Amino acid sequence: MAQYQLNVNGRRRTLQADPDTPLLYALRDQLELNGPKYGCGLGQCGACTVHVDGQAVPSCQLPISSLGNKKVTTLEGLGSSKTPAKIQKAFIEEQAAQCGYCTNGMIMTSAALLKSTPKPSLQQIQAALAGNLCRCGTHQRICKAVQRAAA
Repeated sequence: MAQYQLNVNGRRRTLQADPDTPLLYALRDQLELNGPKYGCGLGQCGACTVHVDGQAVPSCQLPISSLGNKKVTTLEGLGSSKTPAKIQKAFIEEQAAQCGYCTNGMIMTSAALLKSTPKPSLQQIQAALAGNLCRCGTHQRICKAVQRAAA
C-alpha cells in the first residue's frame, strides 16, 4: 500500500492503494464517484471513461501510480443536476439514454471531442464514439445530442 495524491474534479484527494490499483476502483470505491462504470475491465467498452488532462481514457486499465500530477475529471466534474454541462443537457434533451450504463462513457468521450473539435461532423462523432459500446441502440440519439451540444 502507498499513499497517493490525486487531482480529481479540481480537488486534491488523498488515498491509500496498491500502485497497480486501477483508477476506476479508486474513484468508485474510495472517492465514491459513481459516474464511471465497470463494464468490461479491458478498456474496450468505454463505460469507465474519464478525462486525464482533457483526454478521454478508460479508467479500468489506468493504474493510479501512473497519474502523478495529472488532472482527472469524472462525469461528476463536468456538471451537476442543477447546472449540467452543455453535453449533459443535450443528452437529457435528446433522451440519449435508456439503461444509462454507457452514458458516462458516451458523455465523457463526447465532451473531449467537443473540446478538441467544437463543430464535429457526424462522421467525426461516430469515429470518436466507436470505442464506446451501447447495447440499447440509442446511437442515433447520442449523435443528435453531440450535434445539439456543438450547435
